[in-house]
Amino acid sequence: MAAAVRIVLVEDNDVYRSALELVLGLSEDVEVVASIADGADAAPTCARLAPDVCLMDYRLPGVDGAAATRAVRDTSPATAVVGLTAAADDDEREAMLAAGAAACLSKDEPFDAVVDAILLAAGRGS
Repeated sequence: MAAAVRIVLVEDNDVYRSALELVLGLSEDVEVVASIADGADAAPTCARLAPDVCLMDYRLPGVDGAAATRAVRDTSPATAVVGLTAAADDDEREAMLAAGAAACLSKDEPFDAVVDAILLAAGRGS
């Protein structure tokens, strides 16, 4: 069996971040190695931990998801980024993809779709 995909979770909503961390922890395919609330911390955390995937909210305080995605891709190019956002409009989704995100999903997506996007971004999906 392949090792779990290591992810850094970046989400400013404490309740949603905790719930997502808990639900992702139920999957044998992923391992949350860090869970942070600030987009400015995403790049240094990914550079330090070298996760396979960074699951990134778009609307973050200070540094938005697109800028944080760009920083992660610059400092940790082997880390794929998957955007996950509640209310991003088309321009915001396009900004995430232009910044280097492999995908940008809605928080309304079923849990399986989020895990599938993580695995695909890590090169383990079909």
